[in-house]
Amino acid sequence: QVQLVESGGGLVQPGGSLRLSCAASGSFFRIETMAWYRQAPGKQREMVAAITTGGTTNYADSVKGRFTISRDNTKNTVYLQMNSLKPEDTAVYYCYADVIDTIWHRSSSYWGQGTQVTVSS
Repeated sequence: QVQLVESGGGLVQPGGSLRLSCAASGSFFRIETMAWYRQAPGKQREMVAAITTGGTTNYADSVKGRFTISRDNTKNTVYLQMNSLKPEDTAVYYCYADVIDTIWHRSSSYWGQGTQVTVSS
């Protein structure tokens, strides 16, 4: 089984910064794409940023130029650096990983428990 544990959320003023981390643990062959999603109250979950094993990144238009996703494959960890935060960035942020198992080398999706990010003065 694979566990994703997020950290780094909290309350920040508009214009401020936060850095989220998500560490994967358990037994697996390899982690493919890792990503961050978010869900605001009353809204659907949306992809914020994604990164492949090779480092190719993809961002939602709403966060381009403000957020940066990165990963450390040696630590099975993905990060989300969030700068110039806006009130509309307020949401629960979820870590996602596409994991290849050790036996069948099949892909499965895993989610973290979520971490709250609140941007408010």
